[in-house]
Amino acid sequence: MGAYSERPWLRLYDADVPADIDPEYATALEMFAAAVKGSPASPLVHYFGRTLTLGDVDRMTDAFAAGLRNLGVERGDRVAVYLQNVPQFLLAMLATWKAGAVMVSINPMLKQRELTYLLEDSRASVLVTLEALYRDVAADVVPGSSVRAVVTTSELDLAGDELPALLEGVERHRSTETTDLLELLATFDGEQPPPVELAADHVAFLTYTSGTTGPPKGAMNTHRNVVFNAQVYRDWMQLSDQDVVLAVAPLFHITGLIGHIAVALLAPMPLVLGYRFDAPTVLALAARYQATFTVASITVFIALMNDPSAKQHDLSRLTKVYSGGAPIAPPVVEAFEREFGAYIHNIYGLTETSSPSHAVPMGRRAPVDPTSGALSVGVPVCNTIVRVVDESGNDLPPGEVGEFVTSGPQVVPGYWEKPAETEHALPGGELHTGDVGFMDTDGWFYVVDRKKDMINAAGYKVWPREVEDVLYEHPAVREAAVIGVPDEYRGETVKAFVSLRPGQDVQPDELIAFSRERMAAYKYPRSVEILDDLPKTVTGKILRRELRTREAAGASRGGPSA
Repeated sequence: MGAYSERPWLRLYDADVPADIDPEYATALEMFAAAVKGSPASPLVHYFGRTLTLGDVDRMTDAFAAGLRNLGVERGDRVAVYLQNVPQFLLAMLATWKAGAVMVSINPMLKQRELTYLLEDSRASVLVTLEALYRDVAADVVPGSSVRAVVTTSELDLAGDELPALLEGVERHRSTETTDLLELLATFDGEQPPPVELAADHVAFLTYTSGTTGPPKGAMNTHRNVVFNAQVYRDWMQLSDQDVVLAVAPLFHITGLIGHIAVALLAPMPLVLGYRFDAPTVLALAARYQATFTVASITVFIALMNDPSAKQHDLSRLTKVYSGGAPIAPPVVEAFEREFGAYIHNIYGLTETSSPSHAVPMGRRAPVDPTSGALSVGVPVCNTIVRVVDESGNDLPPGEVGEFVTSGPQVVPGYWEKPAETEHALPGGELHTGDVGFMDTDGWFYVVDRKKDMINAAGYKVWPREVEDVLYEHPAVREAAVIGVPDEYRGETVKAFVSLRPGQDVQPDELIAFSRERMAAYKYPRSVEILDDLPKTVTGKILRRELRTREAAGASRGGPSA
């Protein structure tokens, strides 16, 4: 494999950054059991004034698991968890494992059609959800599905008495059709489920891909995957039981599952939960609980910087900061460091790599490629090989752009009951990521963009990220997204969508001129549309595909391109 068999990135490691690790535990449940045995009185969850210790969570999840078994859950069954960032998510995950089952993590923003598909595909036997989500969504889906029992809870159930504005007015929605979680815990308090034998290769949870190239697929994240990348986070980010995790990524997402929950169980260290992302609430929680570590999309950090309450809170302990999910513009990193004093370390991975495959080691600063302006996503983490290949699968030398192909202990074995899709994406166990980028001569990796996002302007390749990075340099721009739109002369041309910082005002022509001065003629946007907010996933990743759909709908109506 040439440069890749030599692993040139190894020269960037030092004593604080392990090149290879041996997982300490076979399963995530073993990891949690060791934490409980070592420090049962240590806090594990902070949620609006209430704290749950490791011992509290162990006792509650024993009861929960016994309750699940009483509801008919058997070894290997799937338990769907359809919750926001509340303590019950963690309880449901651990209880599912204690019952010998597989958790299916479901985005709480999904509606009936999407929920129906995921329940049908996973054949979940139990659904754990919020009362409001059951009333508004799941009640119409569960009848006729594989779900035999529904456990409901409220976002208020395990909260303290310091509720933020976003939970004011929340009401209970008890249903006679469901089992109440608090009643279930009370009924089985003090009981333990029958012991189960879990192994490293057993599936811990199914995490569904976004479905941009077809129906969502359930990535089978095994206990081996979970334990390995939990240890990567702990060792690479230099985390210990003295740290505190600010859990701003959605827990259902692979970042939240590994970069928040799994590493918190391993360290062990407390999780600060805040129901869902709300900038003023997050800032207040970070200051109150003296959070030291977080990982989130770059849009989260942009929102925190631009919130009016930012200067009211002391975030000086938040020094271990990582961002992934989308390319990061260097000007945003610089602005965050000026505002809060913390450098945002890049991290890169996919659902299929159980979170990180690359990261910038803690304390290092990622280089910026002088040609493209791209900020490096880091180097491959422990035990991991990443190749850059051409369309024929041949290795490319440093500096050449191609697709990332990843192998390592964090790569999933495949997709749930989809052998054809597994063989296509993971031939021979190597993950073909669909992400395009390159490696420099020192072993730093750079993501250019997704293959499908490349714009072909009169034969010239334009990568949206490069144009977006230039737009982020403008002081009025808060967020930017670039897509290709039809053009009679060039075939395709560049269009930008931006949102502005509070109190800023700029005209589209000014942004076009700003970009034109800073990049080649074929790259700068020919049109700019200013929006109040850009469409995003629940993790904060900007959705270019929604902008493309919006643009196509406007064109079909004969509307002018802005």
